[in-house]
Amino acid sequence: VDISLEVKVANTIVAIRELINLPANELWPDKLAQEAKTLAKGLPIDVEIWDEKKLEKERCGGILGVGKGSVRPPRLVKLSYRGGGKHFALVGKGITFDTGGLSLKPADSMVGMKYDMAGAASVLGAVIGAAQLGIKADITGFMCLAENMPSGEATRPGDVLTLRNGKTVEVLNTDAEGRLVLGDGLSLATELSPDHIIDIATLTGAATIALGHRYAGLMGSGEAVELAQKAANATGELLWRMPMPSELRELLNSELADMTNVKIGNRAGGMLIGGIFLSEFVSKEASWAHLDIASSGNNDSAPYSIYPSGATGVMIRTLIEMTKHA
Repeated sequence: VDISLEVKVANTIVAIRELINLPANELWPDKLAQEAKTLAKGLPIDVEIWDEKKLEKERCGGILGVGKGSVRPPRLVKLSYRGGGKHFALVGKGITFDTGGLSLKPADSMVGMKYDMAGAASVLGAVIGAAQLGIKADITGFMCLAENMPSGEATRPGDVLTLRNGKTVEVLNTDAEGRLVLGDGLSLATELSPDHIIDIATLTGAATIALGHRYAGLMGSGEAVELAQKAANATGELLWRMPMPSELRELLNSELADMTNVKIGNRAGGMLIGGIFLSEFVSKEASWAHLDIASSGNNDSAPYSIYPSGATGVMIRTLIEMTKHA
């Protein structure tokens, strides 16, 4: 093991934590996109930034639908590292602040929503870390960035959005927005036919209810699920596999669209329904892992293990580890 390289990766994780800790008045979609460019400088990573015009042209209706309530428009950042070998696509939720949109969160639930871009930041950290280590894999990262704000422009409950893969979604709750931006990101990832797709997101409050504050939830299909479990065991990060019960899919049936983004009034299995929604944007036979870090992405109590108070940078090491062994 080259310790100097490992120290570089550790410094990258610290830099990502600092990025996640930034308040939303200092970090918005375009600023985060520029930060990604800066952090990747000097590394063999190609950085492409899609602005709102490009997002429109590319039919990314989920990212646009979530971001249009804000005066700070959405972005998608595509990171490409080519180390040879298996191709991994990493997709991250990057909501730089989440008010809930018109389905406004209560005041106490809104505190801490600067952390809602931890998934996208983790993708950035993983791609940079892999490049620093010279890992022999091809990695394409998608950071799906938006600020979810209520305004006269915002998406309303009941509006229908068309996502990148052509599926239509009736938005019943604008606070279930992470799955909308990830729908576009997962569609873009699927189009590349990679060997493995991994998405990472502070997706559901339900993850905390199920798993407490230290475990991340794991869902998905195919080989990627085992890969994630093995990588987490190797790095000592806490990951717990959750089921994807097929009978929950009908809860997302819509009379107007292909699906809704939530079942209003249903509190059962919230984390699982989030995963089932996302499964509609990868192919049936995909090797796909979904990591819900809503519970573990930030630590609002005392430091533990290697994690400080505040942003933890959890699962970055696990993502890097996955790319080493496929």
